[in-house]
Formats: sequence, structure tokens, C-alpha cells
Amino acid sequence: MANIPLAQIPHFVYYQTMNVESRTDEAASRIAAAIGEPARARILYCLMDNRARTATELAVIAEVSASTASVHLDRLRKERLVNVTAQGKHRYYSLEGPGVAKVLEGLSVLAGGARAKFVPHTPHRMRAARTCYDHLAGNLGVSLHDRMMAMGWLAAHAAGNGCAYDVTPVGIRALQTLGIDIAEMCAVRRKFAFACLDWSERRSHLGGALGAVLLKVALRNKWVAQELDSRALQVTSLGQREMRRCFGVAI
Repeated sequence: MANIPLAQIPHFVYYQTMNVESRTDEAASRIAAAIGEPARARILYCLMDNRARTATELAVIAEVSASTASVHLDRLRKERLVNVTAQGKHRYYSLEGPGVAKVLEGLSVLAGGARAKFVPHTPHRMRAARTCYDHLAGNLGVSLHDRMMAMGWLAAHAAGNGCAYDVTPVGIRALQTLGIDIAEMCAVRRKFAFACLDWSERRSHLGGALGAVLLKVALRNKWVAQELDSRALQVTSLGQREMRRCFGVAI
């Protein structure tokens, strides 16, 4: 049987290039516009305490009607700044994740403006200790970061445009005494530890999985108490003693 050559089907080949930078710029512009509306900004900063809230609660915080809040929340959800969880008859909104919180914290720094000498105007209870999404911030968070560096518990290395940390052998042993399992934390699909610029102190506190675990330890051991509807944390008398004993931090 003779071989029959197959006909070549003509087709067109398009050589196109994707302008990735342009698409990134457009996405950044949409996200900035979503954050930039005052009511939406109030909603986002309210959720920085890592507590979920209903649309009705967020409408009160944003000082808008329930229907307007719904429109704002839909916009924020489309830009992946918030997520929503349905539970029974209610829908609860929270920040999409720590990446969003980091952006909001950074914007707070920029909003403070440039000064020859930084003078904080943050209310004292917020400046002393608060949450930054799911980790410790304020003077307490910055002090813990600085002490962990000074004691050689953390080793810094460059990561993208920021600074990330590894835990040293000394740090591993010290954190184990607090019940923190570093190996278990490394298995979590999340940045392990990084420098998060603090908006009230204008210095870094500890973000990432390690920062989140330190907050959990502080809450579990009743070193700090979280206020009902605020990011502020109250350092207890027990917390003052333990912060001094474990980290050498005087509150």
C-alpha cells in the first residue's frame, strides 16, 4: 500500500507579547482606588484587628447605609481585599490575609507624612500594644523584635524589597521553652518571619507565621488581653513580669 502524503493545513501564527508591567499597573490602580474611598478605608482598617464582622456592623463603622456598605464590600471582595464566610443566616467579612494587612500598615506610615524628627500622634493605648492583623505591633511588638535580634534569636536576610528572618539555633531552643515548634511552623504555607514596618513607631515589628504564634502565646498565657472592639492590647501585670523574664523587655 502506497504512502499517501498528508496535506498541510495552512494556519496563521500570531507573535504577540504580553505587557505584564502594564497589567500589574492596572491591577495596582484598581486596588488603590478600592482602598482610597473613605468608607472602604474605614472598613478595611476596622478589620485589621483580625475579627470578622457582618455587613451591618461594617455599615455603622463606615458611616454609610446598609445598601451602600454592601456595594463597598462587593468592590473590596472583587479586588481580593476582603473575603466572606457564610455561617447560618449571617455573612462575615474579614481581611483576605496578612498581605492586605501589610499594605494597610504601610499606607498608615505614608499617611503620617515626612518629618525632620518623628513625633507620634497615635493614642497611647494603641501605641503601647496592638494587633497588626494577627501579630503584635506597637511599642511592645517593636521591642520584642529588637530584643530577639539583640539576643541572636533571629538572623536577617534580604527578601524581595524587604527583610526576612530565620531562627538561629539559640532562638530555636529559647522559643521551644515557650511551647513554639519551629519545625511545625515551617510546614505552614506562609511567610515564616519578616520585618513589618510599624505605623506608630516607624520601626519594624515581627510579621509572618512567627509573629502570629507569638501573639497566640501572649493571649493564651494571658500576658495581654484584647479589647472587645479595638486593635489595642492591654498588657497584664503577669505579662509585664513574663516579658521581662523571657525577653528582657520592660513594659
